[in-house]
Amino acid sequence: MSFLPVGKAGWRSLALAFGVIAVAALSWSAAAVDTPPSATGTITVAAAADLIFALDELNAKFQAIHPGTAVKVTTGASGNLFAQIRQGAPFDVFLSADMNFPRELVKTGAADERSLASYAIGHLVLWTTKTNLPVRQGLAVLTNATIGRIALANPATAPYGRAARAALTNAGLWEAVQPKLVLGDNIAQTAQFVQTGNADVGLVSLSLVSAPKLAGVGVWWPVPEDAYPRLEQGVILTARGATNDLARAYLTFLGSDTARVVLDRFGFRRPPLTH
Repeated sequence: MSFLPVGKAGWRSLALAFGVIAVAALSWSAAAVDTPPSATGTITVAAAADLIFALDELNAKFQAIHPGTAVKVTTGASGNLFAQIRQGAPFDVFLSADMNFPRELVKTGAADERSLASYAIGHLVLWTTKTNLPVRQGLAVLTNATIGRIALANPATAPYGRAARAALTNAGLWEAVQPKLVLGDNIAQTAQFVQTGNADVGLVSLSLVSAPKLAGVGVWWPVPEDAYPRLEQGVILTARGATNDLARAYLTFLGSDTARVVLDRFGFRRPPLTH
C-alpha cells in the first residue's frame, strides 16, 4: 500500500470548521440537471460531519443557482442529528453518513420516504501528523509502543466510528487498542484530535484529509474497503422539509453533475443507482 501525503493548514482553521456552517443542494436521476434559479428562501440542513469541508463548496454552487437563498447547516454525528430530528428539531434536510438513520426517521414518521436517496460512499483512512509513524504498515501500526492515543468517532452515534470498530475487530485489534482509544463526538472532532496532537493517530474520513484545508498535513493510509461495512451515505427530506420547495431544490442539486464533481474531489465514490 502506498504512503499517501495529505495537505497543510493550521489546526485553528480546522477547529473553526466544527460549528454551524452554510451549505448546498441535490438530484437523483441518472442524467441530473441543475435546477433553474427560481426557488428562494431558507432551508435548514442537518449534515454528517464528514461533509464539513465539502459543504462550503456545495453551498456556494447552490447559491449561484438560487441567489438570495439562505442555507443553514448544522454538522455533527449522524446519530445525534437523527435524535434531534426525531424529537422535532426544525431541519428540512438530513444528510447522514449511513442509510440506517434516515430509514429509521421514516419509521417514526419524521421523514418523507419518497425522498430517500444515497448520495455518496465514504471511505475510512488511518491518519497521523507524526511523519515518523510507519502508517504504511496499516492497522498493525496501532500496536506500536510509541502510540499513546488513537482517535476514532464514537461508534454509538457515528457511522465512521462503527466502521472503525469493525475494521479493528476484523484485524483482531479491537481489544488490544481499548486503553489507547480517544472517542470524538463525530468524525470532524476525531480529526481535530489528530490535528492538534491530542491523539497520535486516528481513523477518520477520506473527505476530511482530502480537503484543501488539510491537504499536506501529515500522512494517511486507506483502510481496505473490505475491512468494514460499506459507508453508504443517505439523504432525506424531513416531514417539515417535504413541504419546502427550496429543500426539494436542494435535494435535486446534490444529485446534479455540478455537485458530483465536488463530491468526487473530496473522495466520495458515486453511490449505487438503486437500493
